[in-house]
Amino acid sequence: QVQLVESGGGLVQAGGSLRLSCAASGRTFSIYSMGWFRQAPGKEREFVAAITWNGDNTKYADSVKGRFTISRGNAENTGYLQMNSLKPEDAAVYYCAAASVPGILPRSIGFYNYWGQGTQVTVSS
Repeated sequence: QVQLVESGGGLVQAGGSLRLSCAASGRTFSIYSMGWFRQAPGKEREFVAAITWNGDNTKYADSVKGRFTISRGNAENTGYLQMNSLKPEDAAVYYCAAASVPGILPRSIGFYNYWGQGTQVTVSS
């Protein structure tokens, strides 16, 4: 099993920045990729960004490309999502997830085996 714990959410004004963290523990050797997803009220959970666990490859949703950066801490089992130029439409509960499927960097929820509890991001206009 892999446990994921997100942190770093909060309230920010439009145009501001936040950095989310996702700490992984347990059988972290089984992780191939980490993804970030978000879910706004009344909407489906959507893909935001993903990174291979070795940090070599990243992928972003078009809506956040150029504003968000996903990364992996060098030493610790922690992933990050740096969010800049935040917009009110970025407000959502953000979830990190881990996938064990090798060789792909998935956007689809179904590929991710493990999920964190979520952290709220609120953006005021």
